[in-house]
Amino acid sequence: MNRRMGGQQDITTIDAKTSGDRTMMNVLYAMHAVAPFTLWSASVVALIINYVKRGDEHDALYTAHHDYMISTFWWTMLWLLVSSPLWLLFFVPGATAWFVIGAWYVYRFVRGWLRFDSLRMPS
Repeated sequence: MNRRMGGQQDITTIDAKTSGDRTMMNVLYAMHAVAPFTLWSASVVALIINYVKRGDEHDALYTAHHDYMISTFWWTMLWLLVSSPLWLLFFVPGATAWFVIGAWYVYRFVRGWLRFDSLRMPS
């Protein structure tokens, strides 16, 4: 089955995947998407599961989604760290930066989740 992901042609077979695999991926996306509202605790748990599941994954498409979630998490943490000195200036610059970073984080996970959801399991 041919699928387009991020502008690149990705040829994968999702025939070997079960509905449980698909459900797990949806749960991981959901945990990451709500993470800013759980003080990032849901994201840390999901990140650990992403690393474990990615190591066991043989499907290139599912591996790409795990990589996407992992890299989004680490880029977000980097930007939160880099922008943290803005809190020393005053509340508004720090809060604004962290709001923008949180919005970007949620956007990335919703976008990835919608892409993943658009893939249909074969009948």
